[in-house]
Amino acid sequence: MTKPLVIAIDGASGSGKSSTARGVATRLGLAYLDTGAMYRAVTVAYLDSGIDAADPAAITDAVVAADIAISTDPTDQWVTVNGRDVTDEIRSQRVSGNVSTVAVIPACRANLVARQRAIIEAAPHGIVAEGRDITTVVAPDADVRLLLSADPEIRMARRRLDHGGRIDDAALRDQILRRDADDSTLVNFTTAADGVVSLDGSLLSLEQVIDAVVALAERARPTGEGEGAS
Repeated sequence: MTKPLVIAIDGASGSGKSSTARGVATRLGLAYLDTGAMYRAVTVAYLDSGIDAADPAAITDAVVAADIAISTDPTDQWVTVNGRDVTDEIRSQRVSGNVSTVAVIPACRANLVARQRAIIEAAPHGIVAEGRDITTVVAPDADVRLLLSADPEIRMARRRLDHGGRIDDAALRDQILRRDADDSTLVNFTTAADGVVSLDGSLLSLEQVIDAVVALAERARPTGEGEGAS
């Protein structure tokens, strides 16, 4: 039997890590975890509670209490918070503009890291997890650890496409550049840590990036007795 394969992908907003991770998971028959969606989901819980943004203790309480369910099927993504489907809502500008309020609170990050590790450990065949701190904090022992980067202008163009062009430049820069600056105060996702492979996808197609990650996975695929799904 084979051990579950864990692939960790980090990167800045718009670097292509989500599309890459879903593509790799689909190609290899693995589960997929969008950790950013989890941060966005608890942001919905915080916003719905009406808590003051200047009260990190109350925000943490709301995050810890939030009941999050998230799909790990790369072809069928959904997320619920406290029983409510927020799959579309978490991509709204309201959530995008407030997610850093939650993400920069260390206690909130610790709670979500614990949840993310539990999901990774429960994946019977393996998983591709993507975010900001997967290679260094959530899954530092992953079989493949990758930091995906891209030119800022390309990242903003990709994010504009994600929104169907219906986003102004100020909101776009806020989502890409300001959020990156906020999150970088706690997590380094611009420089690869030891053992982490760097890949600049600026001039590569999505399929080329997926091919590169799959090649890394095939070389790293672990084997062992008594582990993994039967």
